[in-house]
Parts: sequence; C-alpha cells; structure tokens
Amino acid sequence: MPERLGPPRRTPLFQRLAIIGFGLIGSSIARAAKRLSLAGSVVAVDCEEAVLQRARALGVADEATADLVVAVRGADLVILCVPVGAYAAVTQAMAGALAPGAIVSDVGSVKGAVIAQVQPYLPQGVHFVPAHPVAGTEHSGPDAGFATLFHNRWCILTPPDGADGQAVDKLREFWAAMGSNVEIMSAQHHDLVLAITSHVPHLIAYNIVGTAADLEEVTQSEVIKFSAGGFRDFTRIAASDPTMWRDVFLNNKEAVLEMLGRFNEDLASLQRAIRWGDGEALFNLFTRTRAIRRGIISLGQETPEPDFGRRREE
Repeated sequence: MPERLGPPRRTPLFQRLAIIGFGLIGSSIARAAKRLSLAGSVVAVDCEEAVLQRARALGVADEATADLVVAVRGADLVILCVPVGAYAAVTQAMAGALAPGAIVSDVGSVKGAVIAQVQPYLPQGVHFVPAHPVAGTEHSGPDAGFATLFHNRWCILTPPDGADGQAVDKLREFWAAMGSNVEIMSAQHHDLVLAITSHVPHLIAYNIVGTAADLEEVTQSEVIKFSAGGFRDFTRIAASDPTMWRDVFLNNKEAVLEMLGRFNEDLASLQRAIRWGDGEALFNLFTRTRAIRRGIISLGQETPEPDFGRRREE
C-alpha cells in the first residue's frame, strides 16, 4: 500500500512558512504543508528564476520570490533548505526582517557547524531550532519533491543550549504531522552518528564510482555494461547533489575523519582475512552485517523491495 498523509488540520500550526531553497526537500515540505494545512501560506524562496517559475507552475507555494526580506517578513516559521555553506550569508541577509517570536530552522545533515553559522546573526527573540529530516532521493529540484517524502522517516532536532521549549515542541509537532518520527539529540552527537550512517557511505560511494570511471577507459565500457546491483546502488548514492555534499564534508570534517579512521582499520582487517584465507572471519562479519540489514527493515526504515522504501502517494 502506498504511504498516505493524514487529514488536513482545521487550524494551521503556522501563519506564514518561508522555505528558503526550493529543491527536493524544500518543495516536499511545501507540498506536505499545503496538503495538511500546516501553514496559512507557503512562500518559496530561491535565487534561480527558473526554480521560482516551476514553483509557480506546480502550484506548491502561495508565493514565489527571490527576495529574502520580503519572504521572511511576517513569517512565523522559516526553514533553510540551501547548502550548509550558504547558511551564514542567508541568515545575515534576512535577520533584520525576522519577526520576534519567529522560529528559524533548517534541514542540513550537519548540525554543529549550522549552529555556529546561524545563531550569532539571529536577533533576540527569534528562536533557532535546527532540524535534520533523514530522508531524500538522488533527485533534485522542485519537480523531484513529493508530500510523503518524510513519512515514517526520522527527523532529528538539535536545539542549542537555552532553546525555547515551546518553539521546540511546535517544530516537533510540525514534523510529526508530516509523518516523521522525531528525535532530539545534541548537535555533537548528531554529527558523529550521521558521519557513519550517512556521510562516510556517501564518500565511499563517490570514491567507488570514481574508481569505476577511471577503469571505464581501460575495460572499454565493460564496467558500466556489466554493472551489478551493488554497483548500481552506489551510483544512486553518488548521484546526489554535489554542492550539498561538498558542504557536508567541509562542515563535518572532524567526525567524518574519525569515522574514516575506524573504517580504514576495519578494512585493513578484512584485507588480511582475504589475504590469509580466513574464511571464518569473513563469514562471521557477513553474518553480522546481514543481521543489521534485517534490523533496519524490521524498524520500518526500509522495505525488502528494491525501491529503497520510497513510495509516492499519487
């Protein structure tokens, strides 16, 4: 059965929602917010006129503008959906127009660097509650979004010290209404966990696909022609937005380097097992990792079908 959203709210959670950056995540938030009446009005903000034209044509926002000040004026929820490296500049540009009591949030997969880039520029009385919806596809742009993207996926909130409790609760309610399972943790813990569950796997995928591209010339197109399922899965990950992932690695480098060090140590052990014919060590590792896959499926974070658990509501 396809994933379904719940019924619309009778009264919106927010009066004006400004979504800055209208790609896959931003447009998916807009679709869900409009479908569920989570905001009285939804404003799409993007620096590219072509993106704004698509937002208007798709009808997934009530307004579409490149003017940050116009967009956030009167907004009680502002969500940054731009690459992490742009957060500081965007925050400085909009800070003077933010209304007292407004909540500013984001969707970045790095949290420590986000707090450092955003919090110093926000005026007093504006509440900052960083968020990370652990959801996505390899596609980008406003046409790639869909309202059920966040259904049964985790959304991690990392409120900084002294964050307003009511603002945190309200943002939790917002993500829960879109179907997310909401978890709260510190920014430091988030960055360490996501380094191994998301960031390093992406780095490995980029590296493997890059190596295959080098071999492509040697093998006369046989790498692509005979690519098996495992390699195809890596190419899906490696097709993710390059600007976003460049900024992720530059802004979470300490945690990523720590996890890469551990990965390299484990890889060296695996290399020794293969070299010395230690079949028992290989079998034990593969048995343990197979159980992890089954655990992910049992928790509802994936399905056995080859669609990565992403089913769109038509």
